[in-house]
Parts: sequence; structure tokens; C-alpha cells
Amino acid sequence: MIRPSIPDDTIALIDIAKTIGFQPNELEALNEMLSDYFGGDRDTDHFWITDDDNGPVGVAYCEPERMTDQTWNLQLIAIRPDRQGQGRGATLLSYVEQTLASRGGRMLVVETSGLPDFERTRTFYAKCGYEEEARIRDFYTTGDDKIVYRKMLAD
Repeated sequence: MIRPSIPDDTIALIDIAKTIGFQPNELEALNEMLSDYFGGDRDTDHFWITDDDNGPVGVAYCEPERMTDQTWNLQLIAIRPDRQGQGRGATLLSYVEQTLASRGGRMLVVETSGLPDFERTRTFYAKCGYEEEARIRDFYTTGDDKIVYRKMLAD
């Protein structure tokens, strides 16, 4: 079941991020983002979605790109490793796309690392209809490029 995230999901969502390899500083930033969101800083534009199977197994976070015409950025999508390969990520991403399209969203941008460890992620985006749009060399650190994908949500 895909649903809006609720405050009680916080620990499980951080745990999902931890199991997919988030570093301590990234986990801290994620915790702050969730705390702000659930603490009343609920910008009506951005949103958190949880894939729930008797407890959270996946999460997506999306926000609008400022100073654009309905361009959105998928900042986070993650499925617990023991639930990957079941189509959950594609279903969650499709739900995000449908949500954005219903809000008038025009384009969704996603970013990931160019390291070999992220080949599965890049393949996932391509299978979901995303096209590589840009590569920023050495973005994250020397030798770790940022790869940007995009998908048009409406013609």
C-alpha cells in the first residue's frame, strides 16, 4: 500500500536509508528533513510517500525545483534491500509521477552517482523511462560524477 508518510514512519524511513548505504551525515540530514516536515513545516508542494507492507518498506521524497515551470526533483527513493527486485520501486516511482501529473507537474528530474555501485540504480531509471540528460564530472567527489535523468510527465 502506498500512502502519505506519517510521523510514526520516521524511524523506519531512516532505517531504510541506512540499509541502502546512507552515510551518518546523510542520515542526520534526513532525520532533520523529516522532523521539519512532521513538525509543522509542511510545505504543501513537497511530499513524502511511504510504501507500507505491515510497516514501511520504501520511501520517496519529491520537491519542486524553484524558479521553474512545474519541474520536480525526486530527491529520494528507496526500498529496503530485502524487498528490492519485486517491482516496488517502479510502482512507487509511478505513483510519484501520477501524483505530480495530477498536480500539473511537467517534468521529473532524478540524480544519482556515476560510480559502478550505482549501475543498478541507473538501469532502474532507464527501465522506468528516464533519459540521461546531464553528467557533472567529479560532482560528489573526485571520480564520482552526478548523473541527471529526466522524464516528461505531460506533453
